Amino acid sequence: MGNKMKNKWKLLFILSLSLFAVFAGCSNQSKNTTEKKDLKKVTIVLDWTPNTNHTGLYVAKAKGYFKKQGLDVKIVQPSDGDASSIVASSKADFGISAQDTLAANYASKKPLPITAVAAILQHNTSGIMSRKGDGIDRPKGLEGKTYATWDSPIEKAMIKNVMEQDGGDYSKLKMIPNNIVDEPKALKEKQADAIWVFYGWGGVSAQLEKVPVDYFYFKDLNSTFDYYTPVIISNNDFLKKNPDTAKKFMKATSEGYNYAVDHPKSAADILVKEVPETDSKLAQASQKWISKQYKAEESRWGYIDPQRWNSFYNWLDDSKLIKNKIPSNTGFTNKYLPE
Repeated sequence: MGNKMKNKWKLLFILSLSLFAVFAGCSNQSKNTTEKKDLKKVTIVLDWTPNTNHTGLYVAKAKGYFKKQGLDVKIVQPSDGDASSIVASSKADFGISAQDTLAANYASKKPLPITAVAAILQHNTSGIMSRKGDGIDRPKGLEGKTYATWDSPIEKAMIKNVMEQDGGDYSKLKMIPNNIVDEPKALKEKQADAIWVFYGWGGVSAQLEKVPVDYFYFKDLNSTFDYYTPVIISNNDFLKKNPDTAKKFMKATSEGYNYAVDHPKSAADILVKEVPETDSKLAQASQKWISKQYKAEESRWGYIDPQRWNSFYNWLDDSKLIKNKIPSNTGFTNKYLPE
């Protein structure tokens, strides 16, 4: 009888523990569901395949910086159109674009309702990459060489400018369509002699693949070309109706990029974990280089200098590359950045 009673109480004890675990699980699940419902949903659309330009966003999401600000942020890749049109049509609250590609919009009579709210990189890191020793370590060296072009008027005008400033003849540059995916491989296989790349990905990739290259930055040749690329944009109506949400988003995003500045290795680990298809070796090398570019000499991430912004758009107008002059301080603001 004694053993039967002991077994009975033992069974009851086990059942009570099981019920407690079930109720506790339900309670936690209910709590998590409630917490998620309390978070404000925000979407940001990227400009391209996820890369180290975007690391701060993935860090902010993975480390809970967005959640701490009461936000449930979804990071998506563009599927139907570019980020500008997606954000303008309110299909996303934020997006990633670049000052040069935004120019045509701000110069139109009916511009899309979008505003740049932060600079991801403090300087324009793009330039011309070529095979080392081919003599294209300076713009004049492009004479008689093949260049893979996107056929953009701004792109061509910038190359013409730096070539002529260096005493080169732009008419001697041979243009071919740019359908290149792997820049170092394209140079190695002589698909082109020169390619416009962003050093943080294309240049670093060449180093990793041990393809010797020459490179010159546009910003080093003409300070007017030190425009902002890439930038985070937002929908004007969203900003007007949700200023606090915009500030919270920018605060968390800033924390993500500041973390990447201080911890490039672990930031790259987060990017690769969040986006498994990312090349881990390239992400680590790129992150080590680009983490120094997020803020550069600025004290805070994201700041857009009005003089530099306006200077580039004034050059576009002077060069007759846009339909209408873009008024000063059009298309950007720093007011949503944390102080």
